[in-house]
Amino acid sequence: MATVATAVAIMSGLGVLFAAVLAGAQKFFRVEEDPRLEALVDLLPGSNCGACGAPGCAGFADHLIAGKAAPSECTVADGETLAAVADILGVEVGTINKRVARLKCAGDNRSVRTNAMYMGVNSCRAAKLVDGGGKSCPWGCLGLADCEEACTFGAIEMSDEGLPVVELDACTACGDCVRACPLDLFVIEPVSRRLFVQCSSPMAGDAARDQCAVACDACGRCAADAPDLIDMRDGLPVIHWERGVEAQRRATWRCPTGAIVWKEEGKKSNG
Repeated sequence: MATVATAVAIMSGLGVLFAAVLAGAQKFFRVEEDPRLEALVDLLPGSNCGACGAPGCAGFADHLIAGKAAPSECTVADGETLAAVADILGVEVGTINKRVARLKCAGDNRSVRTNAMYMGVNSCRAAKLVDGGGKSCPWGCLGLADCEEACTFGAIEMSDEGLPVVELDACTACGDCVRACPLDLFVIEPVSRRLFVQCSSPMAGDAARDQCAVACDACGRCAADAPDLIDMRDGLPVIHWERGVEAQRRATWRCPTGAIVWKEEGKKSNG
């Protein structure tokens, strides 16, 4: 019995010792939470879309407190909310440079031939696995609405001719459509970038136009008309925004198929 009692006493003593050590360690290593964090998280929209570049709204709040982000980088919150966030932090809201999803394809059902009727699961990702979905252009939009389904904010709807239409006011640049498209046709661009190439086909000349009436045929006229901004690469115009050259509308004037376009200001865009 004495042996059992001694063992119990030792174990109890060790338990008390370990508890004291853990309590001390918790107190020593505890990181004080900034009292502004909870207020910021309550204010932010809670969509956790990732458009700001942070892992969710709580992560964005951490970035705000650390001075790694400006309130304006939240693309979901309205102006009143951003002003309240800035007031808590004692900073300016920052410049709001709205970004939106653009589609690198204008080939709707009127422009692209159908070689075969796809009869499988109603999904672009599934159709791509079955001979590319049956359309003549294997690089173009398949029109089965994976992007529309993926859009958290309901900013995409399919047109009657089978092409996604982006509601610019509702788009938050979250990137859901970018991840959903199996052909990598969506990109996130500042809405201020008005010049855009609506094609992804690397074909040239008659071969490109035979697949799609609005395909880029690699004629190079846009690059010739705006050589300081555009050059041709792999059969497609590449716009070099990093050069700091102002977008030039004339780059679209001689395009024979309308593959490079000037985006007018408006609420909707088909790419």
